[in-house]
Amino acid sequence: MPDAVELVYAVPRDALLAGLPAWRGVWTGDPTVILRRIADGGTYCPRPATEVDPTLKQIIPYLLLRDAQRLFLMKRTRAGGDARLHDHYTIGVGGHMNPGDDSVLGGLRREWHEELEADFVPEFRFLGLLNDDTVEVGMHHLGVVYVAEAAGRRVAVRETHKLSGSFESVATVREVYDRMETWSQFALEALLADDQPSARA
Repeated sequence: MPDAVELVYAVPRDALLAGLPAWRGVWTGDPTVILRRIADGGTYCPRPATEVDPTLKQIIPYLLLRDAQRLFLMKRTRAGGDARLHDHYTIGVGGHMNPGDDSVLGGLRREWHEELEADFVPEFRFLGLLNDDTVEVGMHHLGVVYVAEAAGRRVAVRETHKLSGSFESVATVREVYDRMETWSQFALEALLADDQPSARA
C-alpha cells in the first residue's frame, strides 16, 4: 500500500500578498492583514503539488529558540526529506502546517513536540513574516517567525538521524553563517536587530 501523501496548508499567493509591497527577508511591520488572510484563505493541499506550484504559498511556523544570549543551532543531515536543505545549518524550528493544526501557533506547538525533546512549552513571541522569492525553496513558502526563551531548561533534537542541535553563542552561529539556510540568515539578522534598544522603543 503506497504511503499517504502529506497534506500541507497553503494560501493562494495573489490573495495572500495582494496590495502589499514585495519584500525579501523578515518583515516586522503590522502582520494583521496577512495573518487574517492566512487564517481565512488557505486550504490543505498535497505537498508534492504545492512544492512546484508558484501560485501557492505554504505557511511555515518558524521558531527561533534562545537561552539568554545563546541560540539553538541545528545542522541538517542527509537523512532529511528535502535534499535542497542537506548539510545546511538552521536556527529555525518548525515545518509545514498539517490537518489538525487549528492555527499557525497550533502548528508551531505540534512542531515543538515533534522536533524537540523538552519538558516545557515556552511562550511564543511573534517576530515577523519571512519571505524570499529569489530561491526555489523560499518561492513556495512564507514563514511566520516567533521567538522563545529556554531560560536554562534542557532542549534537545528529537530526530537525531535528521538533525543535530545545541545552544551556541552568536559568534559561533556567525562562523557558519555562509552555510546557513537563507531563511536562517534573514532570521538571525532580524533577531539581532530586534535585540537593539531602539527596536523595542
